[in-house]
Amino acid sequence: MHYYTLVFGSILALALLYILAKLSSKGTKKLAPGPSPWPIIGNIHLLGAKPNVSLANLAKIYGPIMSLKLGQMTTFVISSSSMAKQVLKYQDQDFSGRIVPGAIRAHKYSKFSILWSPICPEWRTHRKIMKTYIISSNKLDANQHLRSQKVKELIAYCAKCCQEGEAVDVGQAAFKTNLNLVSNIIFSKDLADPFSDLNVELKDIIWGIMAEIGKPNLVDFYPILEKFDLQGIRRRTTIHIDKLFKIFDGWINERLEEKRKGSTEKSDYLETILNISEENPKEIDHNYIKSAFLDLIVGATDTTTNTVEWAMAEILKQPEIMKKAQAELAEIIGKGKSIEEADISRLLYLQCIIKETLRMHPPAPLILPRSVHQNVELCDYIIPKGSQVLVNVWAIGRDITFWEDPLVFKPERFWSSDMDMRGQDFNLIPFGAGRRMCPGYPLALRMIPTILGSLLNSFNWKLETDIESKYLDMEEKFGLTLAKAHPLRAILSPL
Repeated sequence: MHYYTLVFGSILALALLYILAKLSSKGTKKLAPGPSPWPIIGNIHLLGAKPNVSLANLAKIYGPIMSLKLGQMTTFVISSSSMAKQVLKYQDQDFSGRIVPGAIRAHKYSKFSILWSPICPEWRTHRKIMKTYIISSNKLDANQHLRSQKVKELIAYCAKCCQEGEAVDVGQAAFKTNLNLVSNIIFSKDLADPFSDLNVELKDIIWGIMAEIGKPNLVDFYPILEKFDLQGIRRRTTIHIDKLFKIFDGWINERLEEKRKGSTEKSDYLETILNISEENPKEIDHNYIKSAFLDLIVGATDTTTNTVEWAMAEILKQPEIMKKAQAELAEIIGKGKSIEEADISRLLYLQCIIKETLRMHPPAPLILPRSVHQNVELCDYIIPKGSQVLVNVWAIGRDITFWEDPLVFKPERFWSSDMDMRGQDFNLIPFGAGRRMCPGYPLALRMIPTILGSLLNSFNWKLETDIESKYLDMEEKFGLTLAKAHPLRAILSPL
């Protein structure tokens, strides 16, 4: 009897130990490591003026999954390609929510924006419309003549500056080109004069919106302060968006009047979306239409402009890269000839330059913040419901464990690489990945090489100032996008 009691007691003890072990293992699911938060402010003081850099340095201490407390907001930072792949591919659905910055809530923009609205049936419908009528291969092919025309206008403007000995503000010139391209796709009209700075209202509005969105906002750290808007960021953003939406309203009403009069139907996006709206007035109303226009104009102009300016800056910093690129262009295209999009696949060194630019200067250093709507397990850590998740693309592009000499601009590193930028190779994801990947990347991947290659194949370039090229200021200005802190100005001469 004593024997069976002992056996039974042993089995019971083992069962209890098993249960305790299970409970204990569940208890080990904890937050990822990170710096100890201060009272009230948490870890805000560690962000600095360049959060992408500060967070990359902290990741070297705490690892590729790091937790911080930014005011009231629990934030997780992903800083390696393997962890980014887990979040953006394998667990993409878990991390597909959006944390909407306070500035974006202005004018209810976030409610209708494809970039910022939550994934839902309406979001899927709106994204499908944009993909079908703006960024599908068929539509991009059909609009190729517009891109070609706008690039030719850019070259004509640069030629005028060359003749008159005036410096070219590379970012400004690229911005006008991209703005006019997008506005012609949407409205069949130019919004900027490539030869004049007189009409700068629209440019100022767009840059004003981007500047406000990129500012650190107390509301984003302390949602309890949302009603107060202490910094005035939402108020100023509302003013900018209101001005822009009034301009859109004028163009929409003008087109509706033309349609009522039976004018010749245009083939632009405005005409298309108004036709769709007539069939589905509840689903595609004017609020959605104006938010879609804002998504397109801001997204397509700012990121492409910054990439072209960064590429030219890196090329001017290392003149031998310019010589190699111009030699390739002369051999394959012919010196001074126009570049067509069909030529891009043959310009391998130019493609290397663009990949290297996007590696070092990704358009959005921290891809738009994601969130989780329920507790999610990620590599033995728990991501609590409502947490913000940031993927530091800037840090991934400079990861010393993958990239040799990551701080050196070296296009040749891509010579023998078939690495893709379309969200499949997670060491290079300048446009993000997964279902919330930047929807405009197909347009960007056509425009950037065409603009950059045309500039290099039409002129020689040198810095406006007399400083040695190696001392060119490459300071970054952190925001929603990563801009050059000081505009790049260059003097042109004939090839």
